[in-house]
Amino acid sequence: MTSFPENLPGIRYDLADQFLPTKMGIEITEWDPKRVVATMPVAGNLQPYGLLHGGANATLAETIGSVAAALNAPEGRVALGLELSCTHHRAARQGLVTGVATPVHTGRSTSTFEIVITDEDGKRTCTARLTCILRDAAPGA
Repeated sequence: MTSFPENLPGIRYDLADQFLPTKMGIEITEWDPKRVVATMPVAGNLQPYGLLHGGANATLAETIGSVAAALNAPEGRVALGLELSCTHHRAARQGLVTGVATPVHTGRSTSTFEIVITDEDGKRTCTARLTCILRDAAPGA
């Protein structure tokens, strides 16, 4: 099961078993407004050549970047992904990859994070940049 920080505004924890990060084995291991860290297994997230799928990197990046944006959002606001870009530097074939999201900009209406994904040897496999828009939370959320 994917671990998410408790009490993020608007998160439907009752649907956690249906979250894409849950299905992909993403585990958030550290969350702080200045740094969010998660791991993801390579196994089960492959493309046809036996390498970690680029979309899996994107899912890991958007997951932890969005959590970081939510942790930095002003009271009563929720973070929604607006733009994601990923550069895939090298292949991962086995083990776990680790993503670390750090803020580039945190504001009232948008937040941007750099996400660095590395393999078990500490080699960078992907660099991503996520911008989230911060919207008013729905009433009752």
